[in-house]
Amino acid sequence: MKFTRKASALWEGSGKDGHGKLTTGSKVLENTSYSFHTRFENGEKGTNPEELIGAAHAGCFAMQLSFLLNESDFTATSLDVNAVVTFEDGSIKQVTLNLEGKVPGIEVTQFNEIANKAKEICPISKLLNTEIVLNARLIS
Repeated sequence: MKFTRKASALWEGSGKDGHGKLTTGSKVLENTSYSFHTRFENGEKGTNPEELIGAAHAGCFAMQLSFLLNESDFTATSLDVNAVVTFEDGSIKQVTLNLEGKVPGIEVTQFNEIANKAKEICPISKLLNTEIVLNARLIS
């Protein structure tokens, strides 16, 4: 399968005092604000590249895990993934994926094995050049 997706950014002004707008091809984000302040200070409403990476990674990982569970004849009731992106000294140093999964009939060891495989083969995991930590918890 091959496809492309598009997104655009418009930036106006200086790095610190300027502001930008992000738009995705699907229009889920349309002229969504981002700025130095939303990225480094959390001082105003808007997004930032790191939280968008976190959302992309959490979503990709959850979907990949769902497919792998299905291949082993399990269907998750829910896969709740929280991605924490750590930015330090001009680089993304780590992404921590915190997973809580409800998967009827699966044993903890098998759940952890499948979750770790999903972490390794998720396209966003493969894209990122950083440490990826997975904290997986099977809940009933």
